[in-house]
Amino acid sequence: MSQYILSIDQGTTSSRAILFDLHGNIHAVRQQEFPQHFPDSGWVEHKPADIWSTVQSTCDEVMAEEFGADDEVIAVGIANQRETTIIWDRKTGEPVYNAIVWQDRRTAAYCKTMKSSSHEPAVHSKTGLLIDPYFSATKIRWILENVPGTRERAERGELAFGTVDSFLLWKLTGGQVHRTDATNASRTLLFNIHTQQWDEELLKLFDVPASLLPEVMDSSDDFGKITEGGALNGVSVLGVAGDQQAALFGQTCFKVGMAKSTYGTGCFLMLNTGDKALQSEHRLLTTVAYRLNGKPTYAIEGSIFIAGATIQWLRDGLQLINNASEAEPLAQCTPVDHGVYLVPAFTGLGAPYWDPDARGAIFGLTRDTGIKEIVTAGLQSVCYQTKDLQKAMEKDGIRPITLRVDGGMVKNNWVMQFLADILGATVDRPSLVETTALGVAYLAGLKAGVYGSLEELADLWRCDRRFEPVMSKADRDRLYAGWIQAVHKL
Repeated sequence: MSQYILSIDQGTTSSRAILFDLHGNIHAVRQQEFPQHFPDSGWVEHKPADIWSTVQSTCDEVMAEEFGADDEVIAVGIANQRETTIIWDRKTGEPVYNAIVWQDRRTAAYCKTMKSSSHEPAVHSKTGLLIDPYFSATKIRWILENVPGTRERAERGELAFGTVDSFLLWKLTGGQVHRTDATNASRTLLFNIHTQQWDEELLKLFDVPASLLPEVMDSSDDFGKITEGGALNGVSVLGVAGDQQAALFGQTCFKVGMAKSTYGTGCFLMLNTGDKALQSEHRLLTTVAYRLNGKPTYAIEGSIFIAGATIQWLRDGLQLINNASEAEPLAQCTPVDHGVYLVPAFTGLGAPYWDPDARGAIFGLTRDTGIKEIVTAGLQSVCYQTKDLQKAMEKDGIRPITLRVDGGMVKNNWVMQFLADILGATVDRPSLVETTALGVAYLAGLKAGVYGSLEELADLWRCDRRFEPVMSKADRDRLYAGWIQAVHKL
């Protein structure tokens, strides 16, 4: 008899369903992209129906794989794009507005007003976050203020708010469950990461009715039984985490000082700080890494809004390449010091700059500049932004010497070597790079009892390839100085 855990990995540009065996090996995977909507400058939306339908179809396709008569899925885990905000009707399940995506910058002016009123220090001390459009609270407020009737309905208790995990739990359980986990709650600007509770003062500050909010659970917990999942009906959701925390867990970064960096649509570097919620003095975020048995483990995180999306833009926007895989051979025949810097601030700059009004630019163009230099600059921009985060962590007194990496971009060997070079650090790529989905499979498996400890999970991690820096410090510093100069020109 074979047992499996199914992970729903609901990302920014696609939904995936991945079926793992209990050793962490992939048995089946399906992926489906869905449209992005940009109704105004700096606005990014998804249709909740697209999120739900792609989750349904990918799960159905994975479950249609050939199983033996005794094979079974014993648990489901959900990893989700964080901060993305949905409000829906508690009776009908119908959203009152599109999902406002984490990248969306429409509340930038409101955030500036809040900062100028000196609210940020108090918010930062409670949440570990900065006041920025990135997080859920100002998105909730925008919907309540701009969609007619929603504030009144919310006050009457008719509406529910959730990040994508909550929305999916609601749909999968036929509206019986309104829950989230501590990692997702910690990204809303409404959750006190020290008391592990929704905070009344924060709710009042951001003008969010408490009746909207889901119940907060551990990351490995019984979230409810699926009733609207086709072949998954009767299986319980036992693990939930925001995608970056899920990746940290999948990379088995369980010890203080261990770090991972995920390269998907954005880039997110997260370092485990254990039971201490360290407050960054250099504009990094303090967040819940995971919560087990009521006990939170914390992390310091740097968030980059645009990483893999840069390559998507080079492909779809500029049409310089037809496929992302074409970028690596172009970079291999381009000198690293070609002089071009692409700053992909398409939706503002994240850590450590936190400039929602910044916009993308390309610097250093000459008559000799061609497609290969611009594409290479796009790849390098991801590494330079990671260097920004490393520098900020150094100033806070913590420096990740070894970095475990995951996400779609890490298949690119040229990028991984340049990353090691520009960081001056070892970069380890695991054998299984689907660590986001693997992380929630592990969380679900812990609750199901198939894994006995974190140490048992750590033993499952395998390195595929280690990238060591070979670039001189002088070259590294010179290239990075050019990046800093380009950012300051924005």
